[in-house]
Amino acid sequence: MKTVTLSGSPRASVGKTDATMLRNSGRVPCVIYGAGEQIHFSADERHFKNIIFTPETNLVEVDVNGKKYKTVLQEAQYHKINDKLIHADFLQVSEDKPITVQLPVKAIGQAQGVKDGGKMTIKLRKVKVKGLVSKLPDSLDLNVEKLTIGKSISAGDIHVDGITILHPKNIAIISVQTTRAVVAEEVAPKATTAAAPAKAAATAAPAAKK
Repeated sequence: MKTVTLSGSPRASVGKTDATMLRNSGRVPCVIYGAGEQIHFSADERHFKNIIFTPETNLVEVDVNGKKYKTVLQEAQYHKINDKLIHADFLQVSEDKPITVQLPVKAIGQAQGVKDGGKMTIKLRKVKVKGLVSKLPDSLDLNVEKLTIGKSISAGDIHVDGITILHPKNIAIISVQTTRAVVAEEVAPKATTAAAPAKAAATAAPAAKK
């Protein structure tokens, strides 16, 4: 996984008044937990661009007064009305303990079903997984070239060394579905075939009256 950095400042006090003052000044109250003690700090809300407002999942190296912590974002809270980021929780990670994160899904190649006129849909943009930091890839790259119309890649089909997929095995991740154009093509020959006997019968009807 890629690592991005975040510079933080220790919070002088922890409470609603202090949190409100920080938010009014463009900073986000944050906390790091997972290593015994909790580290309360604040960070410039503009610096969350590569942490929250991105399709990628990254490790976050938080620098608080010169001390660095390797973390992953665990939870982000937003204002109910304006959707502004108001709080962020980070989990400190270590090399020998597995962590749970959500990895983005990337489709590799062109599905056969798409070539045949179907439409491919990525049903889960991110998949929850568990594993050691050293084993976690930047994304789950799924080869879709052999995926035909009506077929899908489910959670149970994904096998990555050292990674556990935390979804039911039957949950579809990527699927190829039939489009209206394909359905129309399949129905058209049947309609033509059905019309032929009817036309023949109409032509033969006058002859029967003679």
